[in-house]
Amino acid sequence: MEVAYVCEWEKRPKSSHCPSVPLVCAWSCRNLVAFTTDLKSEEEEKDVSHMIHIIDTDHPWDIYSINSGHTEVISCLEWDQSGSRLLSADGAGLVRCWMMCDQLVNRWESSLGSALDGEPVVALSWLHNGVKLALHVEMSGSTNFGEKFSRVKFSPSLTLFGGRPMEGWLGVTASGLVGVSLLKPSGVLLSASEPLCRLRGRVALADMAFTGGGNIVVAATDGCSSSPVQFYKVVVSVVNEKCRIDTELLPSLFMRCTTDPVRRDKYPAVTHLKFLTRENSEQVLLCASSHTGSIVECWSLRKEGLPVNNIFQHRSPVVGEKQPTILKWRILSATNDLERVSSVALPKLPISISNTDLKVASDTKFCPGLGLALAFHDGSIQILHRLSLHTMGVFYSSASSTPGQRPGDDSAMKRQRTGGPALHFKALQFSGTSLALAGVDNHGKLHMLRVSPSMGQLLDMNTTLRHLLFLLEYCMVTGYDWWDVLLHVQPGMVHSLVEKLHEEYMRQNQALQQVLATRVVAIKASLCKLSSATAARACDFHAKLLLIAISSTLKSLLRPHVLNTPDKSPGERLTETCCKNTDSDIDKVMINLKTEEFVLDGPPLQSLQQLIQWVGDFVLYLLANLPNQGSLVRPGFGFLRDGSALGMLREMMVMIRIWGLLKPGCLPIYTATSDSQDSMSLLFRLLTRLWLCSRDDGPPQEPDESLVDECCLLPSQLLVPSMDWLPVNDGVIVRLQGKQPLRLQFGKSFCPPSLGAMGQLEATSSSFCFRGPGVQKMDNLRCLHMGVCPTEDSKACTRCGCVTMLRSPNKTNAMKQWEQRWIKNCLCGGLWRRIPPTLA
Repeated sequence: MEVAYVCEWEKRPKSSHCPSVPLVCAWSCRNLVAFTTDLKSEEEEKDVSHMIHIIDTDHPWDIYSINSGHTEVISCLEWDQSGSRLLSADGAGLVRCWMMCDQLVNRWESSLGSALDGEPVVALSWLHNGVKLALHVEMSGSTNFGEKFSRVKFSPSLTLFGGRPMEGWLGVTASGLVGVSLLKPSGVLLSASEPLCRLRGRVALADMAFTGGGNIVVAATDGCSSSPVQFYKVVVSVVNEKCRIDTELLPSLFMRCTTDPVRRDKYPAVTHLKFLTRENSEQVLLCASSHTGSIVECWSLRKEGLPVNNIFQHRSPVVGEKQPTILKWRILSATNDLERVSSVALPKLPISISNTDLKVASDTKFCPGLGLALAFHDGSIQILHRLSLHTMGVFYSSASSTPGQRPGDDSAMKRQRTGGPALHFKALQFSGTSLALAGVDNHGKLHMLRVSPSMGQLLDMNTTLRHLLFLLEYCMVTGYDWWDVLLHVQPGMVHSLVEKLHEEYMRQNQALQQVLATRVVAIKASLCKLSSATAARACDFHAKLLLIAISSTLKSLLRPHVLNTPDKSPGERLTETCCKNTDSDIDKVMINLKTEEFVLDGPPLQSLQQLIQWVGDFVLYLLANLPNQGSLVRPGFGFLRDGSALGMLREMMVMIRIWGLLKPGCLPIYTATSDSQDSMSLLFRLLTRLWLCSRDDGPPQEPDESLVDECCLLPSQLLVPSMDWLPVNDGVIVRLQGKQPLRLQFGKSFCPPSLGAMGQLEATSSSFCFRGPGVQKMDNLRCLHMGVCPTEDSKACTRCGCVTMLRSPNKTNAMKQWEQRWIKNCLCGGLWRRIPPTLA
């Protein structure tokens, strides 16, 4: 485990160092980290409201701070399952739901909320949506994604008509009250509250888990280790348009350390209480502490036979009668005496914990999802096995007084001399694949830590690649962000991972390939950006994403001529005809199509001209660069061997040709040396010959010399455009290949100086992506020029850097249909953030 980067405030805020003020941190599946801090600057001291800070981990210097409206200290932060909504709760009982405004990660608004006046919220959770996935390590060698990642039967906490899950949240207060808020499809919020039991008592800590039957289990303790840890079943329902809550007491437990004569009074307080996973209410983790140390225990709920009195043992059993059973908590494991624990983080990877999976994980040294993290007051972090609690890895911070301190770092000694508190983590969170840890320390800094998939054990390269590939496949199937996996990819691994990922993808059935088509291309693009040798391939993958989107949009405009259509749509018939007809004459291919299906009104065609122009320019650029295929790899090289992409371009050329007969103004514009030259016919003929060399149904062939010679003449016949490729990634991931941690600052709207040199190196090695001052800025999705100094507000993708205008300059239905494809996410699946016009 090692530090990837550390973020601190640009202006050092004042700190009260009050140990009673909690810090909270939450990491969403979409790569957003939300956290709070008890540190306030002079400006914030004037404001009674507490702040919530949200960062995208790839651009940690761009922090989005929300004036939360909470007048009391924020005690809970919780992301929903989609990672797009955030719950916050405070010590006054106020719960607020935050959503992205205009789908921008740096604009948030709260229009929903609930309140339990005067009731401090100690635990908060969204209701379960019924989606649960199990990851099987034993099947990691299988070629079927359905065997590696299986859908587990799991019921939502509450369902609407038709089985659709109902959205809402659940909170537990310090006085033993459980409050539920349900969000109806109409937007109305139903709220209710009930005590957990008849005799309400103080609740210092609580946590929630869900059962497969749709019930909710709440664990609660009053904070005293000699008191029992109580468990309650909570059932939520809607009766007569009102929310109803039913509770039931479940078996409780006493911590074992309180029954040990040696430790009975050693650890008086329970400081941490957590279910091991939200979908497993039968395993719970408890931590008891004192001012000097802590102890951690793991408990499991088991069904045991109930012993029968001897009087009843001799009677003859009734047919079908079963022995009575009872649910009882049994301790699984416990640690020895530890340093004082300051924070606990549990893994989010839904790894199956069957005996077979655990054995395979141990044999292959696959550790993600098996370890939980404990942060201590001395600044160290330990990774413990979540069942046996044996140590898997240890991390010592630079401020710790342990041998892990770096030579020459005197900061720890200076703090000790001044009597200040030692650096330690007050909030800790695992990423989605458990390969990274985000922690907020008591000085308000955010630390990002890598967690090795093998916990530092030496592995051969093939095993390491197999582990990373397995996690990338998991992200591809679930749609979760894969940024934390990229932390462990070295430049030398990129080519192998891309090839292996493509092989596994091609082994899936056709229906699953269509679902995952864009995700696999987006993952390949992210991988290729990690190495300067494959940066050009990243441009190809981004261009392919745009090509797939344009092709789908143009085909969706086609309508059958009559209503009683056959099974195939016009777009499917176009694909089938172009695959069977290998003629290089575009007019002969058109003869076999029903041209009445391509009839569209003039305005839609004219509004799509910029997309049609991009297709035409891209075909010309590829063919003109065919003679250079043996030289330095440049953008577009990957398309010259991609039969499916070339076939897609060929289909669109035919479609555009037909539309050109209806509306000549929509045709792509070429600058030719001869007025009598039919540019589209020429390009289609050369494109067809190139496509025949790389068709999927036959072995790949090298382009013949006559084709290469004709492509050599293209620059003398047509003006070859310069394609606008996406810029080099400005995120921090490409700067984390080294082992030295980066020091960054919150509040910087630009890359820190320490990153600028590497950015220049990348721009030099990838000159085709470099944008200097005075260069035309492009709207990468609308394919429009925005000028050298754009005046329109724009948004940029947090993953690929794609830039597009916030407001659409075109109001036609066809253009709206195109823009709806990326209103929530970029074509690569990344989130949008608003940027000023000067940065576009």
